[in-house]
Amino acid sequence: MSQIIKQIKPVFEEKISPVVDLLHRINISPNVVTFSGLLFIIAGSYFLFLQEYITAGFLILAGNLCDALDGALARKHKKITRFGAFIDSVVDRLSDFFPLMAIALIFSENTLFLSVTLLAIMFSYMVSYTRARAEGLGIDCKVGIFERAERSIVLIIAVFTGYLEIAVSIIAVGSAVTALQRVICFYKKSL
Repeated sequence: MSQIIKQIKPVFEEKISPVVDLLHRINISPNVVTFSGLLFIIAGSYFLFLQEYITAGFLILAGNLCDALDGALARKHKKITRFGAFIDSVVDRLSDFFPLMAIALIFSENTLFLSVTLLAIMFSYMVSYTRARAEGLGIDCKVGIFERAERSIVLIIAVFTGYLEIAVSIIAVGSAVTALQRVICFYKKSL
C-alpha cells in the first residue's frame, strides 16, 4: 500500500463506519458487498464503452466503494475468512480488467492508444502477480508507488473527465514501475 493511501485509509474507514455498521446490522456479508461491487464495475464498463462517461463514472466509483466497504466490514465485525480474502483478490482482478477492456474497445481504431491500454492491462496484472508470487515464495513485497487504489483513482477521474488517453498512459507507466519495484524488492530480499 502506498504511503498516501496508507495515511488516508484509517480516516476513510472511520468515515464509512456508519455504513459498515448498517451492513452488519442488516446481515450483509462482505462477500455480497464484493460481488455487488463487481456488478457495479461491469455495468460501469458497459456505459464506459458507450462513452456515457458520467453514468460510467458513478457506477465504477460505486464498485470501488464496495471494494473498500467489503474489507472494512470483514475487519470491523470479525468476518475475515480465507475464502473472502481469495475471492476479493479474484474480483479485484476482474474489476481492474473490465473498465480497461471497455477503453481498449473505444480505442480499437487507434493503434497507439489501443497498445497503451493493453500495456496498462498487462502491467496492472503484473503488479498483482509479482506480489502474489513473492508471497507464494515466502517473501513480503508490498512495495510500489502505483497500486490498485492509485490505478482506480486515476481511472475514475479519467472516466468523469473523458481524458482516457492520459489515464491509460499513467496507469501503464505507473504499473510498470510498481511491478519493477516489486521485482527489485524480491531480488534484494531473496539474496
